[in-house]
Amino acid sequence: MIKMTDVSKIYGVGDSEVKALNNIKLEINDGDMVSIVGTSGSGKSTLLNIMGLLDSAFDGYYYMDNINVKTLSNRDKAKARNEKLGFVLQDFALIEHYTVKENIMIPFRYSSRLQENCGHKVKNTLQKLMIAEKTDTPVSKLSGGQRQRVAIARAIINDPSVILADEPTGALDSKTSEEIFNIFSQLNNDGKTIIIVTHDLRLAEKCKKTYRISDGKIFQ
Repeated sequence: MIKMTDVSKIYGVGDSEVKALNNIKLEINDGDMVSIVGTSGSGKSTLLNIMGLLDSAFDGYYYMDNINVKTLSNRDKAKARNEKLGFVLQDFALIEHYTVKENIMIPFRYSSRLQENCGHKVKNTLQKLMIAEKTDTPVSKLSGGQRQRVAIARAIINDPSVILADEPTGALDSKTSEEIFNIFSQLNNDGKTIIIVTHDLRLAEKCKKTYRISDGKIFQ
């Protein structure tokens, strides 16, 4: 479970001060499929960075699985990012000259979990996302939709409980966007908590729960 209470984030000082988040209160339960929708500059990316344990410089309280994240060491936060959280980004964040398999296996480098069956896990994940035939293809030769499938595969390879997706369909056409959303929906049906940050109202409204963020404040 994710629970935020009075979370605020300020950039700058004095006359240049900007309140990116303003006393955010938010609770996301295990198994939820949630969208957070807002325009550019609304605070949604800042919120996602805090949720993803990438930014600890905020005021207020953030609990993940009943643990105050501010009490975690940098090492524990890195471990949680690798094992509890999966990230899917608009620009895919793949290594272009790596093959599909090489990109997907990156999280194993930082995992303390046993890796004897990593090849089997990669094969099953690629089959699930219907890109098994691209295993040895450099991602530079893939379409946008195929790249996003690789990014999702990398995000779920360590079996995280939460998937954080930042504008996951922003670079895709409408047909491919629908296919990618259906993958997230299936992952949610399999028990994953899905949090999608987007400016696309059509995508947001397909989720089970939608929050709107504006000027650093959040509304349901």
